[in-house]
Amino acid sequence: MHDWALSTSQEHRSRLLRGMAAAVAAKGYGETTIADIVREASVSRRTFYEHFHDKAECLIALYEAASRNALQVLREAIDPAQGWEEQVERAIGAYLQCLASNPVLLRTLFVEIQGLGSDGLEVRRAMHREICDFLLQLVNAGTAPHSPMTPEIAMVLIGGMHELVLQAIEDGQVEELPALTATATRLLKAVTRA
Repeated sequence: MHDWALSTSQEHRSRLLRGMAAAVAAKGYGETTIADIVREASVSRRTFYEHFHDKAECLIALYEAASRNALQVLREAIDPAQGWEEQVERAIGAYLQCLASNPVLLRTLFVEIQGLGSDGLEVRRAMHREICDFLLQLVNAGTAPHSPMTPEIAMVLIGGMHELVLQAIEDGQVEELPALTATATRLLKAVTRA
């Protein structure tokens, strides 16, 4: 396949993911149709089916892409010149700011993914594990004396933080997510204190 064909295909996929986000934000996942998605994406139904089997597969792809983007934000927030506690605080702050920057997508990812049942749960858990692995590497590579973080503690921290995010969504306070940085950082320091 030619480079131009690849870039066109990638552009269509990207447009479909944005179309899915917009349609679900407007109508909710249950009410969203393929017609809604392709209308929002300005592509044909045929183009949709070239990329996705159904709307569930499209929502899962959107969830994975957005989650990996948020994880990249975490990675880019790291400054190896800083101590592990400062690095963690910066990473958590950047992550929460990233989530707050797109309330429409945030609701889709934190609320609507649950409408997919076991498939949604599976992809949500897989992405949580990736974030937990990042947190484990960051904290356990730190030079300060502290107890090593276990995978279970990392999952509790990420799960707890995501519940706070969900509560902020439900309370209409998404713009205040970055304020949770101090709470999440305090909790992390408490559980890793020697």
